[in-house]
Amino acid sequence: MGEAALEILKGTLDILILNALKRGPNHGYGIARWLKNNSSEAFQVEEGALYPALRRMEKRGLLAADWDVTDTGREAKYYSLTPEGERELATAQANWERYVLAMAQVLEGAGER
Repeated sequence: MGEAALEILKGTLDILILNALKRGPNHGYGIARWLKNNSSEAFQVEEGALYPALRRMEKRGLLAADWDVTDTGREAKYYSLTPEGERELATAQANWERYVLAMAQVLEGAGER
């Protein structure tokens, strides 16, 4: 079992969703489960945050959505990346990597003058 769930920083839910969908189409529950499983349970995305984000990203043209049947026989909306979503993910990943590097540099130098 992972440590306590982390609060997802404002603005990072989109990149997490885009990254989850990089592997192929998935429905909301599958996206949430993938994020939880691939973060050692640190990212537990609530429905109240996930589904509005998916709708917003679909409206922006980052995601396409089609109805299909899940492995359990239920009908669900499956989301997939659009070319615009792939470009957004690449840009967001590059920005995030620069941010993490800068934070690491600052934290490692903490206390120095």
